[in-house]
Amino acid sequence: MGAKWIKISVLYLVIVLAFGLFMHYTIQLEWTATHAHIGVVGWLTTGLIGLIYSIYKDAAETGLAKAQFWFYNLGLPFLLVGMMMVHIDVPHWLFELFVSGGGIAVAISVLFFFVNVFKNVRS
Repeated sequence: MGAKWIKISVLYLVIVLAFGLFMHYTIQLEWTATHAHIGVVGWLTTGLIGLIYSIYKDAAETGLAKAQFWFYNLGLPFLLVGMMMVHIDVPHWLFELFVSGGGIAVAISVLFFFVNVFKNVRS
C-alpha cells in the first residue's frame, strides 16, 4: 500500500511543478491557493502517508487503510478541480459540489488514517 501512495505523490509532484510553471509563464498568480494545495496535500501529505505505510506494513493492510486510500484519491482531485473553478465562470452550485464533496471525502480519509495509526502503529 505504501508504494501506491508514493507513486501517486510523485504524480502530484509533476502536476504541481507543471502548474507552477503555467502560473509563472502566463502571470496568472491568482491560482496560488490551488498550487499550494496540490503541493502540500497532493505531493507532501500523500508521500508522507506512503512512507508511514511503508514502515508500518500491518497498518497498511487494514480495511481502514484501503477505505482511506479510495476516499483520499477520489476526493482530492475533485477538491483541486473545485478550487480551480473559483477563477472560471461556473455555476456556484457546481463549484460547491466539487469543493465540498472532495473536501469531505479527504477529511473522512484523514479521519480513517488517524484511527488506523492509533490502532495499528506500534513501536
